[in-house]
Amino acid sequence: MRKAAILIVVSAAVVGSIWLDARPRAQVRPELRPAAAFADMQSARERSIALFSEAGKVIGHPRCMNCHPATGRPLQGDDQHPHVPKVEGGSSGLGVAGLACTACHRERNIPLVGTTIKSMPGHPRWHLAPGEMAWEGKSLGQICEQLKDPARNGGRDLAALHDHMAHDDLVAWGWDPGDGREPAPGTQAIFGDLIRAWMETGAECPLP
Repeated sequence: MRKAAILIVVSAAVVGSIWLDARPRAQVRPELRPAAAFADMQSARERSIALFSEAGKVIGHPRCMNCHPATGRPLQGDDQHPHVPKVEGGSSGLGVAGLACTACHRERNIPLVGTTIKSMPGHPRWHLAPGEMAWEGKSLGQICEQLKDPARNGGRDLAALHDHMAHDDLVAWGWDPGDGREPAPGTQAIFGDLIRAWMETGAECPLP
């Protein structure tokens, strides 16, 4: 009975994903300029804001934003609609009793045959960001201030925040999301360099 229930859940996830993948996709993928592209800016404050704004192309991209929803329900697809089938992250961000995120999302991306979705995303630590780290519906300036606040960024100082952005393997999934999904712009290395340069120039934020 338990195996049958799991198969139903997985089948529903695949069917829901097929439905969402039929929606129109963005055709133009934004490029990510390296930190060196901003080196000639004379004002450290303006350079810092420009660096974070460039990094915001990644932060605001669906591959990142979909896991930082304003509600307990993950977002899905390039249009960032609510997850189909309806699931909740729960208090831990790992799902709810009887329906953990890992019931469908396994340790790696799984290619699918005969569907338009092409693959099921996966990672060993697949989960939603905690509620205090929600980005959905916020301006880039508001997200910037949130990222600097240990009470809302997972208890990280700036050094730990950089390490998370530049080296975390779950963050890295955004650039390797499986066939059929648009990767985040640039690379994690370029993104990490932008975050480091932003911090070195004062970690200034765009206006909310």
